[in-house]
Amino acid sequence: MRSPGVPARKSNLVWWVLGGAVVAGVIVVGAAIMILALASMGSNSNTNTNRANTNVRIVNRNTNTNTNVNANANLPASITDDFSQAKWGTGKYDFGEIWYADDQYHMRAKERTYLVMYGPADYKTGNATVRVTARSVDGTATQSGFGLIVHGERSTSNQLEDYALLITVGDEPKYEIIKHKNGAQTAIVPWTTSNIIRSGTNPNQLEVRARGSDLTFYINGQYLDRITDTENFKGGVAGLYSSDVAEVAFDDLEIKR
Repeated sequence: MRSPGVPARKSNLVWWVLGGAVVAGVIVVGAAIMILALASMGSNSNTNTNRANTNVRIVNRNTNTNTNVNANANLPASITDDFSQAKWGTGKYDFGEIWYADDQYHMRAKERTYLVMYGPADYKTGNATVRVTARSVDGTATQSGFGLIVHGERSTSNQLEDYALLITVGDEPKYEIIKHKNGAQTAIVPWTTSNIIRSGTNPNQLEVRARGSDLTFYINGQYLDRITDTENFKGGVAGLYSSDVAEVAFDDLEIKR
């Protein structure tokens, strides 16, 4: 899978849209960085393997190299975001659309693509519990699902690096745990059926608890799975993921350290 170029970002954030071999322009509005990344999904996307992104311009790039210095030292003990205020990027682009409606944050990619939005710079997830409520607006199952990202960061070579808990809510709800490393997406836990996940348009609360290198995953308050952060991505931020043409709405993001 290949990744497209970089879109605009609003108030104190720069966000990127990545797709194919197309490179979009970059607009810097502030010093902090918000990233929107969009990558095309190939016909074998169930293998969850992407090629590294290429031809990406860099403007005001974050120089954090995920060395996990004490990133949380000066951050608040908790952050709540009910999406009643526009802190995340919005817009209509070649590869998808993002907007606020009814105090929720909506994302919709185009067919065979996915979108990744990293949050504001102080939405750090190292040694934190991160929760968000997510729902499919029309209950459509998607090829790569939607979900919650933790430890999201650009690498020194300007590639996506993070972990994500994804769900799909069709007739047989499933979850997957993925990793982005140097722009490539791989499955750590492949798609697995779970009766914890609510199907259709019902909202699901996605949760990741990060303690050192341990990442523990919950859905609707129930334990789901556990992995180890072998890449030391602890300096990154929370983010959101959506794929294909299904509209997804996010609400009530919470980060507790």
